[in-house]
Amino acid sequence: MMTIGRNRSKGLSALLLAFAMFVMPLAALGQTRIEMPRNKYTVAQDVQLGREAAQQVYQQMPILRDSTVDSYVESVGQRLAAAIPPEYQHPEFRYSFDVVDARDINAFALPGGPMFVNRGMIEAADVEGEMAGVMAHEMSHVALRHATAQQTKVSSPKNTIIGLGAILGGAILGGQAGAQAGQIFAQGYFTRYSREYEKQADILGAQIMARAGYDPRNLAEMFRKIEQQSGGGSGGPEWLSSHPNPGNRYQYIMQEAAMLRVEPGTGNESAQFRQIQSRLRGYPRARTMEEIARAGQRYPNQGGQNPNDNNYPNDNGGVYARGERVAYPSTRYATQQNNLFSVAIPANWRALGGDQTSVSYAPEGAYGSQGITHGVMFSVAQSNYSDLQRASQEVVQGLTQSNNYLRQAGGFQRATVDGRAALATTLAGRSPITGQNERVTIVTTTLGNGQVFYMAAVSPQNEYSTYQRAFNDILRSLQLNSRY
Repeated sequence: MMTIGRNRSKGLSALLLAFAMFVMPLAALGQTRIEMPRNKYTVAQDVQLGREAAQQVYQQMPILRDSTVDSYVESVGQRLAAAIPPEYQHPEFRYSFDVVDARDINAFALPGGPMFVNRGMIEAADVEGEMAGVMAHEMSHVALRHATAQQTKVSSPKNTIIGLGAILGGAILGGQAGAQAGQIFAQGYFTRYSREYEKQADILGAQIMARAGYDPRNLAEMFRKIEQQSGGGSGGPEWLSSHPNPGNRYQYIMQEAAMLRVEPGTGNESAQFRQIQSRLRGYPRARTMEEIARAGQRYPNQGGQNPNDNNYPNDNGGVYARGERVAYPSTRYATQQNNLFSVAIPANWRALGGDQTSVSYAPEGAYGSQGITHGVMFSVAQSNYSDLQRASQEVVQGLTQSNNYLRQAGGFQRATVDGRAALATTLAGRSPITGQNERVTIVTTTLGNGQVFYMAAVSPQNEYSTYQRAFNDILRSLQLNSRY
């Protein structure tokens, strides 16, 4: 009896196993296995590169400051990040999500996890899953470390990639529009992924979506939509130049989707997504990447506008005090200091962003995601010259190149900064923010360590007389640390 019972049990177990294999979700059996590409760079180098590149983005891109939109996009992003399969997780990576106030259909992610989603991409999606699909695709490039893997293929010297600046690891946008965006990143470039890496990101992106409760077919539909807008000469995003189509993209994503079990979703994505789209469409028209590039960099050589450091408050999406006068500088002053200098600033101005050697001060209504319209900026630049005249000219050239609406309006005049020899000059041009003529006074002095310290005092030309006294008071109060 015992022997016969065991045989029956084995037969029943085999039958049940066969049945289980037949009915088991295909996600466990048929999904495509992706091999991590060869990479000579360390995970820590990915993190470092992404952190440095993100600072460039915060510095030069118009980040939308809307806590409601930010919270929503962050929740979608973290839901996707939690769904990355364990074998592609890197504990060192920190996925973060910001919205760029640009109308182009675009998104990009940087090594180590920072991701930037264009407002235009959110508005163009028909359902939340299409937006999530693009985010999952970009996240897959990060998880598979494609940026440094691509560099491993094309360069032999170790660490070549580090210090190159902002490498946009997988910007959907390419072609002419991508080139316009690239102008903003003077030290960087768009990584052009191989078709192999594109297919890997498509497949892993579909798998992440299913694990997060999204229909992976939304990814295929969004890519088809982007491709349709880029073709036919409509001027749409030419994303294929940086994300080359591996061929049969729609078909193989749909095939992969058929092998995946979609986990239960939250059930309220559609309503919340529509609310966010409605909120975004209530904002003034977003600029294109081309228009952003023409506006130039508004924070020269300055530290990042990381929203997590609380130095940049919610500015309602960068809405400045257009049509109304910014408050005059207070006659009361408050001393501000850091490791490099101390200075007296009008009491109704606030410190904005920056790091230990770079900071701005401006009144309410004079700052936003595009920079300041009234106030002062202090920064340090590395120079190739020890001569003050040459070093100062180098600084001015850098500022006029990165703020391409400005031109030097005269020569250099002698000045002093904390008893040190200094030079002063004026830049002028029509501000892309206010539409008015802007005057920027630059005062430079050398620090003796190969660096140049400078102050940039900014105001509309027709208000300069009102701000001149405050600027002079600020300059007189400026004291550099004795170490410099």
